[in-house]
Amino acid sequence: MFDRHLLNSIRDYQIHRAKPGPYHRLLRKFARLRWTLWSVVTHSDIDPRASISFDLKLPHPNGVIIHGDAVVGKNCMIMQQVTIGMIGAGEVPRVGNDVYIGAGAKIIGAVTIGNGSRVGANAVVLRDVPPNHTAVGNPARLINRPPNVVTFPLHDDI
Repeated sequence: MFDRHLLNSIRDYQIHRAKPGPYHRLLRKFARLRWTLWSVVTHSDIDPRASISFDLKLPHPNGVIIHGDAVVGKNCMIMQQVTIGMIGAGEVPRVGNDVYIGAGAKIIGAVTIGNGSRVGANAVVLRDVPPNHTAVGNPARLINRPPNVVTFPLHDDI
């Protein structure tokens, strides 16, 4: 429930940041105030400038950190205590569509997580994860998922 409020405040901030004028400047400040409130309530630090899809699912948003330059694709699920951050200037992760990121995972640096991939709990990802692979461990190693494995959708069409 709280994740929707947090993501809506980020979306409102981004909408009003892109538009000029005093009206949008006022609404941008109000959205930033809402973002601050929901960041404190959820104990998360998702930069409002981050490029995230708004069908992102945060079942337990506490401790989630997403860098302002990071990109998170459509229909992703991010569990608690996840960090998506940078190492050096401009070295930020790009997360594809339909990605699951387990609790406590760290995705650091100029890393691309391919579409349909999974990142296991407490994995530390420092290299690219190809589409439809699973990364587990510290440092993360790749596990190829066989094509005949049934996976459950991340959306509510069940």
